[in-house]
Amino acid sequence: MALINIEGIDPWLIEYDACEKLFREIMEQLTMRDGEPKTSKAYGSLSANIRLRMKQYTREVQQLKNKVEEASKLRTITFEEAERRTRQVEQLQSKDIQLQKLYEPRTNDYVSSRANLLRTNSSAFADGGTTSWAADDDDDKPLDVQVSVTDLMTQQERVLMEQDKGLEELCKVIVRQKEIGQTISNEVDHQNEVIDDLADHMDRTDESLINKTQQVRNISSKDRTCCYWVIILILFIAIVVISLYTY
Repeated sequence: MALINIEGIDPWLIEYDACEKLFREIMEQLTMRDGEPKTSKAYGSLSANIRLRMKQYTREVQQLKNKVEEASKLRTITFEEAERRTRQVEQLQSKDIQLQKLYEPRTNDYVSSRANLLRTNSSAFADGGTTSWAADDDDDKPLDVQVSVTDLMTQQERVLMEQDKGLEELCKVIVRQKEIGQTISNEVDHQNEVIDDLADHMDRTDESLINKTQQVRNISSKDRTCCYWVIILILFIAIVVISLYTY
């Protein structure tokens, strides 16, 4: 039996279904691309997207194959199940080859025509004739590849321009933040000076209050001494008067 996870669903089958779904999506995009002119931007954009998805498809099929081989070695699946999954992977690989042919339909015609040209030139050279070998390097590349490369370069330039704009905006923000920080620093320095002046004023006020308090204490002390002398004087007079009346 196949290795079953806790939820009762084989992960390998889920990945296999994902590959099948990816194949159908690539086929749909190939159909859409065939409806576009080969020199259009949409054709190049679809070609670039299809190429990326084809690489993903090839990678996932290879992963499925490796997992089948590993499961077969570890004997987590039966021999019959391993054979069945191997055939399924081979079908996916066949679909990968089919995608490659559909993606570059001119490749086979290009190779065969070039081989015929080489054979014709070789025959002409053997017969003593002369042959011109002038060719343009751009003709060796499929048209969709040229368009996709141009589209990718355009996208790259657009991304770089957007990054430059973003850096300029970031620079402006940093400059504004620096100005705000400098303004805050100046305000803090001014507030510190005000606080220092206020502290000095409070110190002088405290000294003045201490002096005034001491003066009040001195005056109060003098007033109390004066009262005592008055009382003493009154008592002395009273004693003298009483003494006179006694004699």
